[in-house]
Amino acid sequence: MLNRRQFISVTAIGMAALSTGYTIPSYEKQKKEDKKMAYTAKDYSKLIGMEGFGETLLKNHFTLYQGYVTNTNKVLDTLDRMLKDGKTGTPEFAELKRRLGWEFNGMRLHEYYFENLGGKGGINKDGKLAKKMAEDFGSYEAWEKDFKAVGAMRGIGWVALYRDSVNGKLINFWINEHDVSHPAGCDPVLIMDVFEHAFMIDYGLKRADYIEAFFKNINWGAAEARLK
Repeated sequence: MLNRRQFISVTAIGMAALSTGYTIPSYEKQKKEDKKMAYTAKDYSKLIGMEGFGETLLKNHFTLYQGYVTNTNKVLDTLDRMLKDGKTGTPEFAELKRRLGWEFNGMRLHEYYFENLGGKGGINKDGKLAKKMAEDFGSYEAWEKDFKAVGAMRGIGWVALYRDSVNGKLINFWINEHDVSHPAGCDPVLIMDVFEHAFMIDYGLKRADYIEAFFKNINWGAAEARLK
């Protein structure tokens, strides 16, 4: 009997299969194929016990992330088979290509998010990231105010601090869906998830309290390492 996670995974495969006309693989066959997949879900269990983030919330969030990894692999696999079978001119191929960006970014953004959590203490004001924030925003405090204001905006999505690779400028962006509003040619530095699943189990509608908890747990070393 399949457990809940297995059921969700197989159901996701079934949706892609129905849209493309391919046979749904058995769960045992799927497990064997998983070993050959391009992406593997990372283990972020070390974050459990983090102040302000309940265990149930984090485990649910990890499961959601794992689903994006699974679906990214399945979409890539299906597209590869359609390419080999000469089905690139079909509506199904086009829709799966469009879907790929959503699944892939759902995977990658969660990895950035989890990896810039788990820290303790504030930003090093003498570090290169804090100095760059002060240069571009006037002060670290001004950057923080702007970032939190973006996070408090109505709607669901992500808040992302990006560095423009052309001129080096730091800019806070609102990302509406995983694959929408990312600035071309920019490097992600700090990512905050503001979809409801990131906070509602612990905070209900009090998003501002979640944002404060997020800031208390930022891994500033991981964020600074992304500043190229």
